[in-house]
Amino acid sequence: MATKFVFEPTNINQLKSAYDIIIIGSGSAGLTAAFEAHKLGKNPVVLEKMPTLGGDTKRASSGMNAAETFVQKEHGIKDSIQNFYDETFVGGGKTNDQDLLKYFTANGADAIKWLADEGIKLDDLTTTGGMSVPRAHRPSSTAPVGAFLVSGLLKRIADEQIPVFTGVTVTKLNEADGRISGVTITTENGEATINAPAVILATGGYGASPKLLKKYRPDLVKYKTTNQPGNTGDGIYLAEQVGAKLVDMDQVQVHPTVQQDTDHVYLIGETVRGEGAILVNHAGQRFVDELTTRDRVTAAINQLDEGGAYLIFDQGIRDRVKAIDFYDHVGLVKSGETLAELAATTGLQPDNLKKTVSDWNKAVISKQDSKFGRTTGMNREIDHGPYFSIHIAPAVHYTMGGVKATPQTQVVNSDGNIIGGLFAAGEVVGGLHGNNRIGGNSIAETVVFGLQAGRQAAKYIK
Repeated sequence: MATKFVFEPTNINQLKSAYDIIIIGSGSAGLTAAFEAHKLGKNPVVLEKMPTLGGDTKRASSGMNAAETFVQKEHGIKDSIQNFYDETFVGGGKTNDQDLLKYFTANGADAIKWLADEGIKLDDLTTTGGMSVPRAHRPSSTAPVGAFLVSGLLKRIADEQIPVFTGVTVTKLNEADGRISGVTITTENGEATINAPAVILATGGYGASPKLLKKYRPDLVKYKTTNQPGNTGDGIYLAEQVGAKLVDMDQVQVHPTVQQDTDHVYLIGETVRGEGAILVNHAGQRFVDELTTRDRVTAAINQLDEGGAYLIFDQGIRDRVKAIDFYDHVGLVKSGETLAELAATTGLQPDNLKKTVSDWNKAVISKQDSKFGRTTGMNREIDHGPYFSIHIAPAVHYTMGGVKATPQTQVVNSDGNIIGGLFAAGEVVGGLHGNNRIGGNSIAETVVFGLQAGRQAAKYIK
C-alpha cells in the first residue's frame, strides 16, 4: 500500500535574508505562483503564518470552473468561454471587473491543462449554481478538490525543494525608491527583514475577521463562518499600508449550505446539489431552485425563518460525492432505509417528503422542473435507498472585495498607478466576482491568477 504523502515545511533556521520573490500565503494561489516562478528559473519562498499549509483552499469541496477544456471535450460537454463569461457576469450582478473576468474565463482551460501536466488531474465534472453546463472540474475519485489540489502542488514543491515556511507572520511591506523591496516578519526567533524585488500577496480573504466584517458588513457579524482561522485579511492590511486601492469591500458572500449544529462549522459543498440533491423545509417541501446563485438560495432559506433547511439525497448521489463519507464520519448525516424512516430520523413530515421526492423524480425524468425552474443537476432520481439528510443554514463564506489588481496581477494604488514589485492573486483581490461569487470560481481564480502572478513577478525581476 502506498504511504500517504506528508509535506514537511522548511526548518525556520534555514530562512534566508533575500529571495527573488516572496509569496505570502500557502493556499492554491501562493503554491501555484511559487511553483511557476521556480519553473521560470527564479528563487521564490512561501511564507505562511499558520502552523499548517493550504489556507482556505484545503476546505474547498466542489470543483474548479473552466470552459472549453480537454476534459469537457472528453466528456462530450459543449461549452464556450463566452458562456462562462456571460454566466459569471450575470451571477455577479453585472458588477464584475470585466478586464479581470475576461482574463479569468479565457485562461481556465490552460490552467486545467497546466495542472494535468504536473500530475494534478481534475478529470471529472460536476455542476455548480448559476452555471448551465458541467464545468466544475474535480478528481475522478470525486475527492474534495481543495485538499487534492494542495496535496498535488505540495508534492511538486517538495520535488523541486522550494522553501515553504510556517509560523511566519509578515507585518510590513518594505519599500525603496518607490518600489517594494521586501518584507518585515516575525517568527519564534523574533523580528527580521527579508529582501526581495517582488512580493506576491496570496493571503486569502477576511471571512474570519470579526473586525473587518464589523467595519464593512456589520449585519453579518452574527453569522458563523466557513473560513479557516487564518483568513483575517492580512494582505488587505499590508497592501493598504503601501497605498493600495481597495474595491468592493462590502461584498461578502454567505454560503447557503453550511452544517453548524456541532462545535465545528462544515461547508456542505455545492457538488451535493450539483449531483442531484434537493432542499426541503421542515414540512418536507422544496422551496427554491437549489442551483440558482448562492445569494438567492441563501435568501430563500432565510425567508423560511426555520433556522435552516435540509439537503435530501440518496445512495446514488452519495456515490458521486466522496465528501459525504467525511460528513457522515463526523456525524452530520442522518439516514433511513426508506423516505418514511428518513423523515422520522430528521423530523420532517413523511407524506410531504414522499410526495416532494416523487414530484422531483418526475421532473428529473421529464427534465422539466415546473415548480422552481431548475435546469441543472438533474441527471439522477432520488430513488436508490438508503436515503440521507443534512441540516444546513447560511454562513459567511467568501469576501468578494479586496485589493485592486490588473489582469497581470499587479496591485494598483489609490491614484490608479501600479505599485512596483507588488502582485496579488486569489481571494485577496477584489472585483472579479462582482456582488456574488459562482461556486467553482474561487479555486479557478487561485490557479489562473496564481500562474499569472508567478509569471509576471518572474518577468518583473528580469
